[in-house]
Parts: sequence; structure tokens; C-alpha cells
Amino acid sequence: MASCPMHQQSQSTLSPPPSCPMHNPNAPHSGTSSPTPVTDALNQLNMMPDLSQAPALGQQIDLPTERVISSIPKSDGASRWEYPSPQQFYNALRRKGWETPEEEIETMVDIHNFLNEEAWNEVLKWEAMHECPCPGGPKLARFRGKPQELSPKARILSWLGSPRPFDRHDWVVDRCGREVRYVIDYYSAPEDIPGQPVFHLDVRPALDSVESLLDRAKVAAREKFETWWGKGGAGVVEVEGGKQ
Repeated sequence: MASCPMHQQSQSTLSPPPSCPMHNPNAPHSGTSSPTPVTDALNQLNMMPDLSQAPALGQQIDLPTERVISSIPKSDGASRWEYPSPQQFYNALRRKGWETPEEEIETMVDIHNFLNEEAWNEVLKWEAMHECPCPGGPKLARFRGKPQELSPKARILSWLGSPRPFDRHDWVVDRCGREVRYVIDYYSAPEDIPGQPVFHLDVRPALDSVESLLDRAKVAAREKFETWWGKGGAGVVEVEGGKQ
């Protein structure tokens, strides 16, 4: 899910399936039992269980088990985060009770991966405001999905009549040994072209420190200045069909 991706939102026009839970947070639950018990131990880096690659009970379609390696570096500096395979993604949705057509899973995984790559690109734009001489630059230490928790900004905007985000992530970035939390709100936007839904990402550092507050104030001031002088918003990103 304004034009400046740092303070406002970056756009993409991938088309999610109508029943995709991340596009429709009110999608019905299936009522079926979970293939992975909800009491499974959680991975503290992403607050998710280690999901099986085995087909779920009653699954009709064979789903790929290959995992795509992202461009996002881990804190160890030697590896990058891996996205879940379509089979793991399906198991995760089944675990949460979402009713999701199996034939749409691979498209949903593509959308999921694409949006996370765009979110990391926006994080790097904020991080460019700070020196990080460590090899490889900033890294993603850990993250957590909070789809049911509105960020303070999203809550205020919803009070003013704006739509609520369909998802939220909190990402903790390792900036040369210092941890900085980012908040990412994912929105669905009105279609510019019928049949091509638009996503907006609102990516910004959480207001956990004076430094983050100053960063957001600087970007807002710069954006206003450039808008007044007819240069457009700062750092505008618009992506259509997965291409920038």
C-alpha cells in the first residue's frame, strides 16, 4: 500500500488474487485444522514457526518447495534472508486458518517477495542518511508481522478517514552494531488501471529515538521544500508490473 516513499508511499501494480489474505484482511477462515500446531516454538528472528515443506492435510495441488534468496542481508554478514517456498507459505496460511485456493499460492508468494524487496529498498534510502562503514552496510537483524496492530500513524490517518493498512511489519535493522526499528504499513490503493490493483508501502523509522524523529522531520521538510519549488516529492518511486 502521497508520493515520497520514505514519508509517504511507494507504489506497485501487481495483481493479488481476490481471496489473498494480505489483500483482504477480512477474508474468511477455513475452519480446518492447522497442519502446524499453534504451540510450536517460534523463531525469534521472525516470530514464525519453522514450517514444514510437507503437503498439508487434504492438499490437492503439488506446490514448489524451492526457496528464493532475497537481496536482504542478515546480521551475520555472510548470508541473506530466504523467502518461504510456496508450500511453506501455504502451510503458514493454513496454520492461521485462512481459506486460500491452492492455485493462487505461487502468485501470492511472488507478490509477497516483491513487496519485501521494495520495502528494503525504502529502508536503504533512510539508512543512506547515516554513515555505516561496516562491510555490506545495514542489515536486517529480525522482523515481525503485526497485521492486527495499527501503527500510531495508521491509527491517526484512519481517524481522519483514510483506509487502514492490510498488513504491518516491524523490521529491526543492524546499523553497524546499533539496532534501529522501522515500521512498514502495507496499503491497497485505488486502481489507476482497472484490473491492476496498486499497493502502497509506508516505510519509516519508528519514533524510538530523537535521531529517528529528526530524520523524519528532515525528510518532511525537504519534501515540502521541493514540492513548493516544483521539483516534485523527494525520492519518488513508482513500480508497475514489478519493474521500476
